Amino acid sequence: MSRPKPQRIRDPIHNLIEFGSDHFESTLWRLIQTAPFQRLRRIRQLGFSEFVFPGATHTRFAHSIGVFHTARQLMEVIHRYVSSHQQQFRPQQANFALTAALLHDVGHGMFSHAFEAIGKEFKWPMARHEEVSQKLIRDSEISKVLDEEFGGGFAGNVANIIAQGIPSDLYGSVVSSQFDADRLDYMQRDRLMTGIQSSGVDPTWLLANLEVAEVQTGVDDADTGKVETLVLGPKARHTAESYVLALFHLYPNVYFHKTTRGAEKIFQALMRQLVNLYLNGASSKSGLPERHPILRFIAEPSNLDRALALDDTVFWGALPMLLEAEDEQVRRWSTALRGRSLLRCIDIRQRVEEGMPETVERKERRARVQLACDGVIMALQDRNTKNADGSPQFLVDQYTRDPYKRFQDSKSPLNQIQIRVGERPPTDMAELSAVIANAEPFTLCRAYMFRDDKDAESVIENEVRTKIQEAS
Repeated sequence: MSRPKPQRIRDPIHNLIEFGSDHFESTLWRLIQTAPFQRLRRIRQLGFSEFVFPGATHTRFAHSIGVFHTARQLMEVIHRYVSSHQQQFRPQQANFALTAALLHDVGHGMFSHAFEAIGKEFKWPMARHEEVSQKLIRDSEISKVLDEEFGGGFAGNVANIIAQGIPSDLYGSVVSSQFDADRLDYMQRDRLMTGIQSSGVDPTWLLANLEVAEVQTGVDDADTGKVETLVLGPKARHTAESYVLALFHLYPNVYFHKTTRGAEKIFQALMRQLVNLYLNGASSKSGLPERHPILRFIAEPSNLDRALALDDTVFWGALPMLLEAEDEQVRRWSTALRGRSLLRCIDIRQRVEEGMPETVERKERRARVQLACDGVIMALQDRNTKNADGSPQFLVDQYTRDPYKRFQDSKSPLNQIQIRVGERPPTDMAELSAVIANAEPFTLCRAYMFRDDKDAESVIENEVRTKIQEAS
């Protein structure tokens, strides 16, 4: 049997990504050719972000290959370290992790996190991308390739890495941690494709200063043992700080841009109405034929095949039919998305902060602002439930993102960014950087409404004044 040819992919971030002719990498190339992986070509990495950034049309397919490439670079660092310190490299563990890096996003649904959010609301198990990814890796065309080439049990070990979330060893931290291949790829890819000039990161310097070291698994004096993890050397200390802040700034600038989030809210409202029509036996009013993939998934949200039939192109292809729906809400939401006639956004948090008296210290004031914002959102949601026709007047959006997870939140030193400074043991960067230690969370609180709704803004203004008074 002839040896497989090496394969190469041109990538805008990493330039040339090569898959070697050895057994392992040629098998990964086979995985890329499977139907579940090819499906990722039809799912955009940033969903509705192209409504704001026209270049943001890159896919989960390109990102997944980039994550594998980056994971391989991280694994080479591990291999060099253990080889130079007379320790044993674990090639099987490395191969499990590299395969997981390639397949980590294979279960994403249409519009990724926007679909996942509505799935969480209705408790759809096949809307959780981690759940779908595991099922595909354990029992699909993907598992057949893995077990055929590597033996039974290989696919299960790969799925376990994705299932655990928090890494259990050095090799797993390459796939999932605060300094993993996933973040290192999407930070660069999303920045390039959106055209954002901030949030630059220096991966070359970070990788050049990457080491492996043992760190304590407990906190303070509660030493419960040691574990090997990736550690950045002292020369990368400030670059690591820039890395954390660059990632953090992508959230307000890209992922949670008000227009992108507004489009996601319209999509979710449309899906919510399609579910309501189905539950009331009125799917015929949706404009979709009975056997359309979206309706078939709503009918069987635990069915893996129904989930895999959905992708971004299926939704956009359904829009002409949804525009002719008998149901007025379906028509209105569909029209808004089709023509980018998006909703008006009011930043509730900004208005609360502007109106909140500055008579207390900063931490207490933040707590009062949050209390008032929560009150406004609850009032708007209550108003939605009282609409006679069942249509929401307001679509609300709340989210909080921490710049960096401290150990008490991540539960594992493998999930931390550790820095080696001098002869001291590696230290969590939040203990070394005053900037990271004191950075406040990014918190948003917004309401969206149709532009022809003349009463909406006055309703919000009244609620903001009332809740500020109650929280002051």
